[in-house]
Amino acid sequence: MELHTVWFLLIAVLFIGYFVLEGFDFGVGILLPVLGRDDKQRRVMINTIGPVWDGNEVWVITAGGAMFAAFPEWYATLFSGFYLPLLLILVALILRGVAFEYRGKRHDAHWKHRWDLCIFFGSLVPAVLWGVAFANIVRGVKLDADHEYVGGFFDLLNPYALVGGLTTLALFVTHGAIFLALKTTGDIRARANRIAFTAGLAAAVAAVVFLTWTLAHRYTAGSLILAVLAAVALLAGLAFNRVGREGWAFVGTAAAIGLAVAALFANLYPDVMPSTLDEANSLTVVNASSTPYTLKIMSWVALVFTPIVLLYQGWTYWVFRKRIGTQHIPD
Repeated sequence: MELHTVWFLLIAVLFIGYFVLEGFDFGVGILLPVLGRDDKQRRVMINTIGPVWDGNEVWVITAGGAMFAAFPEWYATLFSGFYLPLLLILVALILRGVAFEYRGKRHDAHWKHRWDLCIFFGSLVPAVLWGVAFANIVRGVKLDADHEYVGGFFDLLNPYALVGGLTTLALFVTHGAIFLALKTTGDIRARANRIAFTAGLAAAVAAVVFLTWTLAHRYTAGSLILAVLAAVALLAGLAFNRVGREGWAFVGTAAAIGLAVAALFANLYPDVMPSTLDEANSLTVVNASSTPYTLKIMSWVALVFTPIVLLYQGWTYWVFRKRIGTQHIPD
């Protein structure tokens, strides 16, 4: 297998890890004003992701760095053409991170309420815009012969991309609700279970529409199989949630998100950014990649450091694996 294909697969794995892990972070943040009826309950919800949210964001930073080094043409076109939506995502993530740190600095209800809103919008905006961005990447955008994006911001807000944004939003809310049911006790757990089922039905409908639309435009045998498996995993997760098996339900929604993202990348290959103006203008794993020597050095670095990062993050989740409730929150 060529190294540029290997790195395409590695970037796909990094985005899968990001959406699976950061997905429940976004879901918890979006559900904060819905499930958190008082300050103690909101503190419980924030504490479920408190030890891990910043580590989850490392996945997208690593994916961006890998894209920059392995496929500089792809990186340049994507970050220039999608400048505004990616900037909005970055601002939202910064705002959310600041809110996590500053929320508890003052014992004032208005102060906390304002930061809670920052957590909500800082989770909602990326949850929608990541779906919009990836839908446009898979569908294709207006690239000229120099591989430069020549469309406008509102070209990115096409119906297909908006359905993609609604799909990621519904999936992340479902994933976050199941994570809360897995990590909490008492009233929050019960209400999270109910919301997970309702949101899951909406996610299932949106995902079927989006994946069907995607495969109708362009598909491979691999992307079709992955899409079907994603749908089965989501339905299995919802079924486990109904019988109170939150651990297996979380595995189901995590698998559904991971398989759905894998289906998009499988559908994209060998392109990394198709052109809707002329197929010859499309960026592929060949014409967008770095030199073989650069990819070889990157491969050795990844081989050494990736297991260390995975072991550390796995250990973090193991340490903070227990459920928490309002009884664990001091007055």
